[in-house]
Amino acid sequence: MGKTTPPLLGTLESALYASDLDAAEAFWTGIMGLAVFQKVPGRHVFLRVAEGPPSQVLLVFNPSATRVPPAADARLPVPPHGAEGQGHYCMAVDPARLDDWRAHLEAAGVAIEADFRWPNGRRSVYFRDPAGNSIELADPAIWD
Repeated sequence: MGKTTPPLLGTLESALYASDLDAAEAFWTGIMGLAVFQKVPGRHVFLRVAEGPPSQVLLVFNPSATRVPPAADARLPVPPHGAEGQGHYCMAVDPARLDDWRAHLEAAGVAIEADFRWPNGRRSVYFRDPAGNSIELADPAIWD
């Protein structure tokens, strides 16, 4: 008799890493329009991507701060984590609004790194956040 994997509801949070959290916050709020719902200076800034249920959030951590193991008596004993180098994060966009997003980004001085259609005809637009992470805006049907 085989095991049955319990069901998942989907992705709740995604994480990127940035050593300059002020620049990350300015980018994600000022250019991308996300709202901060929690932050600890020097450690993290948490942003709401979409209301739920369940909510979808982007967590931006300073990797040098989150690599430190929690104290033995920590109220929230989150295991250490962190990443170096360029990560990737993709946000779903109504395909009819991708041109609006591209114009918005260019007006804000954000360089477009790539803008193309996948073999299924769906489009993605790529650019970088201030930490060098690869950010993608895509038609949500790219995986259909």
